[in-house]
Amino acid sequence: MKYSKALSIILFLTMLKTAGHAQLVGAFNNYPVYTGKDLGVKYSTLKTVFKVWAPRASEVKLRLYDAGDGGEAFSTIYMAKGSKGVWKIVVDKNVKNKYYTFQVMQDGKWLLESPDIYAKAVGVNGKRGMVVDLASTNPKNWRNDKKPALKNFTDIIIYELHMRDISVDPNSGIQHKGQYSGLAETGTKSPDGETTGLDHIKELGVTHVHLLPCFDFNSIDETKPGSGQYNWGYDPLNYNVPEGGYSTNPYDGNVRIKEFKKMVQTLHQNELRVILDVVYNHTSDIDHANFSQFAPGYFYRHNPDGTYSNATGCGNEVASEMPMTRKFIIESVVFWAKEYHLDGFRFDLMGVHDIKTMNMISDTLHQIDPSIFVYGEGWTAGNSPMPEALRAVKKNVSKLHEQAVFSDDLRDGLKGGWGDLKEKGFVSGNTKMDESVKFGIVASIPNPQVNYGLVNYDKGPWASEPYETITYVSCHDDNTLFDRLKISNPNASEADLIKMDKLANAIVLTSQGVSFLHSGAELLRTKQGVANSFNKPDSINQIDWSRKTKYKAVFEYYKGLISLRKSHPAFRMPSAKMINEHLKFVNTGVPGLICYQISNHANGDKWKNILVILNGNTANQTIKLLAGNWTVAADENTINEAGIKTVAAGSMDIAGTSAYVLYSK
Repeated sequence: MKYSKALSIILFLTMLKTAGHAQLVGAFNNYPVYTGKDLGVKYSTLKTVFKVWAPRASEVKLRLYDAGDGGEAFSTIYMAKGSKGVWKIVVDKNVKNKYYTFQVMQDGKWLLESPDIYAKAVGVNGKRGMVVDLASTNPKNWRNDKKPALKNFTDIIIYELHMRDISVDPNSGIQHKGQYSGLAETGTKSPDGETTGLDHIKELGVTHVHLLPCFDFNSIDETKPGSGQYNWGYDPLNYNVPEGGYSTNPYDGNVRIKEFKKMVQTLHQNELRVILDVVYNHTSDIDHANFSQFAPGYFYRHNPDGTYSNATGCGNEVASEMPMTRKFIIESVVFWAKEYHLDGFRFDLMGVHDIKTMNMISDTLHQIDPSIFVYGEGWTAGNSPMPEALRAVKKNVSKLHEQAVFSDDLRDGLKGGWGDLKEKGFVSGNTKMDESVKFGIVASIPNPQVNYGLVNYDKGPWASEPYETITYVSCHDDNTLFDRLKISNPNASEADLIKMDKLANAIVLTSQGVSFLHSGAELLRTKQGVANSFNKPDSINQIDWSRKTKYKAVFEYYKGLISLRKSHPAFRMPSAKMINEHLKFVNTGVPGLICYQISNHANGDKWKNILVILNGNTANQTIKLLAGNWTVAADENTINEAGIKTVAAGSMDIAGTSAYVLYSK
């Protein structure tokens, strides 16, 4: 093929640019590594120390402001260069509650003004950092804040919620709608007198509240609080600061910190632990990101040709394996755990991160508190230049230290594959999903009774212990469970859809592993068929509290299942060895009819033997009971640990699309 002279010149220049970029990427490995734990801003009444890492800067300015936005700097100070790429300045006066920015000159160009990457307080919209006295933001008795007890990770039942969704409905009865303070309100009721918000969550009986991202994210204009803006928050801006849009005053950097802490304290007082959804795999963008204002390119992963890689599907991919990136992520997570008393972290697209970094995070957190729970998505949203063998993907869970990942095997086995919305799952009568469900029941561990060749995604066990598996059927992503069942079963009546819904989470809540529920599932939550609702209005995303009245029987069923799980340790065995000793599948001979027995007071359960029968068929099925007298504790309508009825050995009729739990003492 022949090129014109002009095109040849363009191609040559492009090659030079690409080669230059790749050469620069290689140079990142030679950047100095600073091991001190004092980067950022350290305040005291007598002086404040400012330290940033900017290894290729020729100059760095610190600007001080009276406000978080607007106005001119009242002081501009050039910082001094030290060793290992660190720049420092000490301001010898009390600058509490003053705002600041840094600006770096690199390669003869002034980069953007921004807070440091370690900023712990910011002004409105996060464009300026704030000098904060963190001790002054503590609520009363914060030092005595006590976490609810937790013995084993498999005792966890997670409730995933969005800060705005839980309270913004006009019928929520919550005063501080869409705010941290709203989740901390107690005594709230709907017009029908049903509990809402925090009291509802407590009534439901879960153990952990999982908050969708609440660090300072980019997509919400905090100066327009009444404009109905909405976002899930997966677009990080300032990693170590609570989002201002959920506070009562985003202009004062202290307020969001105080209110977040008060919320955590209140949840703890109501026997709920708190998990934060963290998004270290990418930033909102590259050019405006704080990372890029101090060490352009360093904090991001690159393709072999030097271009930015994009395994996140968000335009960039944070290079967790780089020493100063790894250092930042670890110190950031530790800051949240210590300063905000958090009990767990859910890592968005954890499969983007390298295993070494994730293990260092987990090990460091568990030195602080062994009961902190770490889990994430064991996949990516695209290809990464980092080899899969080095990343924290689902197949590498055995290489991770006390971390869990989501089981998409069980999720899609129950309701149908995410790639084909019309595909039916086990709860809709698809008998091809039987083995995927059995795989989920034993929490993805090696089990001789699972035919891995018939499991939908993974053709072998990927968990070595049950706490490594998040057992679930729906979350904020994609359609709600009820919407998904409607789509794949267009001719089903509402009554039949409710049966499928109840069966799906009955399986989740009686399976081994760590249980996970999407907020509102217990009210048959709908997003009106909208799957990717990350920036859709409240009318799509909010929890409609009138549904608690309309579907009270469903709520009571979910509540009963949670109580059953919490009362019976046999459903939450802490080891693979115990599961394989005590849990055995019974061959029913009927496709779509799964039965298993948990025997001999498993995990110290007061019930000697437990029989779980799951009928994914629409038609009733007959099953032959094992010898002995059995008490029915759960059927298609009711959960009653004291017993609904007793049955003797022989044949028993199992309703279509239902879960039964029987026991013998």
